[in-house]
Amino acid sequence: MLKNIEITINKQRYQISCGVTLEEIASQFQKNYKYPILIARVNNNLKELSFPITAPSNIEFLDLTSREGSRCHISGLTYVLIYAIKKLYGKNANAIIQHSLDRGIYIETNFKLTEGKVTAIKQEMQSIIASDIPITKMTIDRMEAIDYFEKMNDPVKAGVMKYNTNSYVTLYRLGNYYNYFYNLMPNSTGRLAAFDLTYINDDGFLLQFPTVYVPDEIPKYIPRPGVFGVFKEHHEWGKIIHIENSVDLNRIVSSGKISDLIRIDETLQSNRLLNVAKEINNRKKSIRIVLIAGPSSSGKTTTSRKVCMYLQSFGLNPKVLSMDDYFVEREDTPLDKNGVPDYECLEALDLKLFNSQMESILKGEEVVIPTFNFALGTKEFKNKLKLEDEDIIVIEGIHALNPKILSNIPREKKYKIYISALTELNMDDHNRVSTTDNRLLRRIIRDNRTRGYNVEHTLKTWVSVRRGEETHIFPYQDEADCTLNSALIYEIGVLKTYVEPLLYSVPFESPYYEEAKRLINFLRLFLPIPADDIPSDSVLREFIGNGCFHD
Repeated sequence: MLKNIEITINKQRYQISCGVTLEEIASQFQKNYKYPILIARVNNNLKELSFPITAPSNIEFLDLTSREGSRCHISGLTYVLIYAIKKLYGKNANAIIQHSLDRGIYIETNFKLTEGKVTAIKQEMQSIIASDIPITKMTIDRMEAIDYFEKMNDPVKAGVMKYNTNSYVTLYRLGNYYNYFYNLMPNSTGRLAAFDLTYINDDGFLLQFPTVYVPDEIPKYIPRPGVFGVFKEHHEWGKIIHIENSVDLNRIVSSGKISDLIRIDETLQSNRLLNVAKEINNRKKSIRIVLIAGPSSSGKTTTSRKVCMYLQSFGLNPKVLSMDDYFVEREDTPLDKNGVPDYECLEALDLKLFNSQMESILKGEEVVIPTFNFALGTKEFKNKLKLEDEDIIVIEGIHALNPKILSNIPREKKYKIYISALTELNMDDHNRVSTTDNRLLRRIIRDNRTRGYNVEHTLKTWVSVRRGEETHIFPYQDEADCTLNSALIYEIGVLKTYVEPLLYSVPFESPYYEEAKRLINFLRLFLPIPADDIPSDSVLREFIGNGCFHD
């Protein structure tokens, strides 16, 4: 006779038989959730639904409205997509997961697409989901996994296994097909919720799904030509130098040639900024204001200073302003729905003062501009600004691309730059490196180095930072005259050496333990890269230190 054990769910206690799986328990609670339960948190540890409960446990079920559940949902959809393509077009047909694009994921195939083929893939995916096929987790010998992927003509996946130092690796089986994913998986296809596919061109399409920020619908696709073009440009460059994934990068590192790659990539990055400065200089008779915006940890400070340096080389005299100096007085800061001061909304800025001062400056008037005293929560007016013939104003801020900013000034007088770390390097064809994760790693390192914040603090605030980006930055990225990518093709290996020890500091009982563990597991697939050869004006120095613009 099996013994009973006690579990706690939503502060209610229940008795269950020892060895009952989370899937069996979830079936009793599914009625309380709008979306299918995907995974669970058991004693603060994320577990797939196949996990058996053999000891007293506190259980929290997660669906796609949680960040962890959303990742699981996307991983499951990705697996079903790959499986559907192979069923339709043969075992050698493949989907290559590229990058995020307007709240979806852009995916290319190794065969030409048509709108009809994309529709057929969608219908096959719907059939697989309706069939509720099990997704089975398997632990196998690493050498067996390498042999399997080599036989499946997937040398990149086999290469990932080679750089994994564990004796055993986890694979997932769907039908008669095995694959590797570093995120957790739902236990069956039937637990996957709504999705859509949108044809982009004969090379690729968009996989769309509900998000944590918009859980009740699939957001309508809005083309993002600036971001899409930059991703494509960097991906094509990766192809040219034969570095398209973590395996290619690890090969360069292990062969002792990483110094050359660093120099090449940094030169290319500087050339892109120089070209932007050239364009501004060519239009200097009309452009008087340069506006720079981007999400957190995208390298806005370094980028703005390097652009200013290049503008100076053309004889222009940039005057740098931060929109943060135009905050309203602290007691006037708007509150969010939880009653907490919202420093990221547009109303947190003294927009009337900002717009009127910029208009006066462009008329040639001298203006006393504010500097915000963050300790006292008030503006202090000390510095004067007057624009001379060769002067140009460079303004940095999260709202800089919002059309409500400087709406009283003609568009031809403004040049707008959007910058983000648009990571083009993925782990393999089916596991992408999230641009959000790239920026998060940068922020963890900088927060710890410059502000003394621990990892838990950064992970806690990251949720609200991301929410603010979705609301105040991403919707206006197409306002930009140019889009810049601050991500470097080699940087994950460098960030690893700084951030990995910090991640290990998160204790098991922390609510952020699982997130730290996920990042550690992701970083294990990259070899460490020393920072010795990174120049002092590199955008990476903004985060790891010893930069000429910061330290």
